[in-house]
Amino acid sequence: MTERIVYRGATPRDAADQAEVFHHAVMQGAAGYYTLAQREAWVMALPRDAEAWAARQVLYPTLVAVCDGRCVGFCELDPGAGRIETLYVWPSLVGRGLGSRLLELAEDEMHQRGVTCMRIEASLVLADALVRRDWRHEGEDWVDRAGERIPRVRLSKAL
Repeated sequence: MTERIVYRGATPRDAADQAEVFHHAVMQGAAGYYTLAQREAWVMALPRDAEAWAARQVLYPTLVAVCDGRCVGFCELDPGAGRIETLYVWPSLVGRGLGSRLLELAEDEMHQRGVTCMRIEASLVLADALVRRDWRHEGEDWVDRAGERIPRVRLSKAL
């Protein structure tokens, strides 16, 4: 499968797929970590339509993993803040290295933009894997979405 994956910058035609990747990654991929109410509140935070995700591409440089012409994973960057805004992979493709490769490319991009320390507020799904990849645990955090408290972990990595 991974030999068919192409990594590149996102284009507006990827936006509808991004919406679906986000929705399914949260609703299916995070099922073992968050309650149904938490996941429903989480997905309500971002619209499930292409226009919203295309607009996000303007705000956040976005890297995508594409398989057979479809976006199956993406990583949004906030270089000004030195942050990874989001990282999502289609649930059935988790564990195949797509997220790791997107993070490597994000690190390269951030380094080229002069970022010396990258940060992320990672979901419980992602946090342990990042710690194994030399990210430093900086504490627990949470975000409130539609009255649901959604835990996450603050991490950083020197570049």
